[in-house]
Amino acid sequence: MYSSIYLWVSHPLFLFQMGDPVQFKDEGNKHFQAGDIDKAIECYTNAIKTCKDKMLLGVIHRNRSACYLKKENYAQAASDASRAIDVNASDIKALYRRCQAYEKLGKLDMAFKDVQRCATIEPKNKTFLETLRRLGAEIQQKLKTTFSTDSRVQNMFDILLEEEADKEKKEKAANNLIVLAREDAGAERIFQNNGMSLLIQLIDTGKPEMVLAAIRTLSGMCTGHKARATAIIYFVGIDKLCSIMATDNEEIAVATCNLFQCVYDSLTGGDKRVYGKEESLVLDSTKDLKTILLALLDMIVNKNVSGHGRDQALNLLSKNVPRKDKKDQDHSKTLFTIDHGLKKILKVCGQVPDLPNQLPMTDNTQLIASILLNKLYDDLRCDPERDNFRDICDEYIKNKFDPNNMDKNIHAINALSGLLQGPFEVGNILAGRQGVMEMMVALCGSEREVDQLVAVEALIHASSKMSRASFIITNGVSLLKDIYKKTKNEKIKIRALVGLCKLGSAGGDDYSMRQFAEGSTEKLAKQCRKWLCNPSIDVRTRKWAIEGLAYLTNDADVKDDFVEDEPAMRAMFELSKSTDKTILYAVACTLVNCTNSYDKKEIIPELVQLAQFSKQHVPEQHPKDKKDFVAKRVKRLLKAGVISALTCMVKADSSILTDQTKEMLARVFLALAEDAKDRGTIVAQGGGKALIPLALEGTEAGKIRASHALAKIAAISNPDIAFPGERIYEVVRPLVSLLNTERDGLQNYEALMGLTNLAALNDKLRVKIIKEKALPEIENYMFEEHEQIRQAATECMCNLVVCKEVQERYMEDGNDKLKLLVLLCSEDDEKLQRAAAGALAMLTAAQKKLCTKLTLVTVQWMEILQRLCLHDNLQVQHRGLVIVYNMLNADSELAKKLIESEILEILSVIGKQEDNPSKQEVIDVARSCLVKAMDLGLIKPFS
Repeated sequence: MYSSIYLWVSHPLFLFQMGDPVQFKDEGNKHFQAGDIDKAIECYTNAIKTCKDKMLLGVIHRNRSACYLKKENYAQAASDASRAIDVNASDIKALYRRCQAYEKLGKLDMAFKDVQRCATIEPKNKTFLETLRRLGAEIQQKLKTTFSTDSRVQNMFDILLEEEADKEKKEKAANNLIVLAREDAGAERIFQNNGMSLLIQLIDTGKPEMVLAAIRTLSGMCTGHKARATAIIYFVGIDKLCSIMATDNEEIAVATCNLFQCVYDSLTGGDKRVYGKEESLVLDSTKDLKTILLALLDMIVNKNVSGHGRDQALNLLSKNVPRKDKKDQDHSKTLFTIDHGLKKILKVCGQVPDLPNQLPMTDNTQLIASILLNKLYDDLRCDPERDNFRDICDEYIKNKFDPNNMDKNIHAINALSGLLQGPFEVGNILAGRQGVMEMMVALCGSEREVDQLVAVEALIHASSKMSRASFIITNGVSLLKDIYKKTKNEKIKIRALVGLCKLGSAGGDDYSMRQFAEGSTEKLAKQCRKWLCNPSIDVRTRKWAIEGLAYLTNDADVKDDFVEDEPAMRAMFELSKSTDKTILYAVACTLVNCTNSYDKKEIIPELVQLAQFSKQHVPEQHPKDKKDFVAKRVKRLLKAGVISALTCMVKADSSILTDQTKEMLARVFLALAEDAKDRGTIVAQGGGKALIPLALEGTEAGKIRASHALAKIAAISNPDIAFPGERIYEVVRPLVSLLNTERDGLQNYEALMGLTNLAALNDKLRVKIIKEKALPEIENYMFEEHEQIRQAATECMCNLVVCKEVQERYMEDGNDKLKLLVLLCSEDDEKLQRAAAGALAMLTAAQKKLCTKLTLVTVQWMEILQRLCLHDNLQVQHRGLVIVYNMLNADSELAKKLIESEILEILSVIGKQEDNPSKQEVIDVARSCLVKAMDLGLIKPFS
């Protein structure tokens, strides 16, 4: 703000220095009075840096303390006030400011002492006496609560550790302890009352319900509290926490995972709350974070860890290692994990459950490991880092190949399958290495069923690229057919079928690129549906039937057959709700194909002709992929209960529900919401709530589609019903995200309509819309050439003008906002006129100054106002008359100008009409205008 070079300026009375603290202080005072707190803090800080006068320094610290109180930075406010008090112990302003800061920080006893000193200095000051009384009462209540809480905590532990206490009583005590730990005061009482050692005693009982209660209590205690999180690490120990998470109990594993996450968040400073001196007790937490990371990497390859524990360890790594924001330059955790744990993750991917001495795993473990590999690879920033990742994977798989040990070979192929499901680029390169694809084909011909099982799965994952599919079609189709026909093992049979399905769909939705003969894909799909509907087959095997359909439904004939088979659809929806969440991606793919919600390239006729002329391939659309067929398929999916399945899928664990899966679910929701008649069904089955997380997290394309689906619902539904409770406030941000020039006109229009509905509900929602910075965008759309978008923006603004902040924008000089509203009232579109006139009516009622300003924005204002008052549409006419009434009430000179114009004649004609229920509102406003004119003495009463 100021130069570091001192400039001397002459003055009649004195000379002053530009770097003088007095000038900085005075500047700060001006900014504070003007409400610019940030500028004031900057000036006071500069003054402190240059001030050498002790007394002046105290005053400046006191002033800056006031600024920090305004900014709600109470710790800094207390610190500055203390410095002022150090200079002058009787500085009453500084004492009271520190009192206010201490109260907000929860340090009531210290706040009480400060206000007590204030009251001693000024014993008649009512503010000090009232604060003294209030704080005294609060301290008494806190002491009472503290003693009560202490006894309650001890009582709960006594019940939990008592062998003979009945089960119901113990459950109640455990739940009370968990609830208490979630409140900061309660957590502190547990911590202070020997709670840590008592919780360890609960864990050592080994009883699942006791362990669960202890872990959940510890989670509550350390949430957002760095000091207590550190204490938990040293009291309980990372190894002990890992051993608890390793138990074969899913509930305990999930709870311990949550505890680890709370500890991790607290140590990384995710919580910004101020806890006072205890914060300074915590040394650098980097070592603890590194220890946790290494412990989790050891867990994933430890044979003593259960499948559930392994899943949660992988989940923690997946959530906390890769950067959440790619703008963050620090990705050292990813590099550390690759160096110390990449081979361990590959080992998990390579496990074959049917072989002896394998790591315990759940149905989801290998997929979670693949997703972690993908996230780590995606987090790398340069080619050398990616080359290192590939080299480690290459070396690991190469070292596993052994001509004398078939178990090691299938482990290598299974690890490659994991890479093909994760960072496909890496897996694809390794699959192209000499001998790898041949090994897969050779294993398919093995006599051991486990070899066939692993090899077929690897072939399926490797054939995701046309080049690979061509190789397998040439070399492996006959082999897969032989396996399918000869094997009696259902698990291998269905996988071989899926391999054939995938190869059959290698051409995607291009009708001209069918790989197999006419009718072959329909036969494969029919067999998949048959398996899918067979409840005697286990879930993991039936999952592969959906995998097959995910590929085959690229064919429009297969899509149509599938949606006609309601039992098959219902079976798929039921499987999507099962505990095996590896199924989600395949279900999402199938639904995207059935609704045709994938990206479609625009076919330009001129380019098609050019391609044909040059003998290039031109994609062809299947006749059943036209709009009418897609609409029928959507109706059948809705009837079969697709919405309830989608809502369950959205709630799945974040590690399984990848960003790509979320995007596909968003695409499906958008396709289902296309017809306005179906949106009620979507809302009734919970689709509105399910869309919110999809609109806030995931890929950019997925968020846009989910936001658009939300806009479609919000535009025509009652928001209170569609998004019940507090969820309604979460809808605002997705809708606002659609208000920019990168989105298409339909997205803009439906987002504006949705915001209009939300803005009509309550002040809290209107404030939320303003806080999301939607106002400038809405104002821009009021200038839009497209009539419907302009109308929607004006209607939205009409609902927002009741907010004081919006009114102030219209009162500012130097903009055309008010002029635009007046001119929109003269448009031919009745809906646009109604919205603009409504906004003007509310603005002129709220701000009298705007009535006068309205007459200055355009010379046509009187003519436009008269047209409104004579409008055929009663709603528009009513709004015009309300504007006249507001102007009559605003200014006597303005009222005189109105009554001297033709407005008087219009008011007289309307006011003299007989009472009529259909027009009564209009007649009453006209009569009110005439009465006001009489009160002002502008007209005389008529008989």
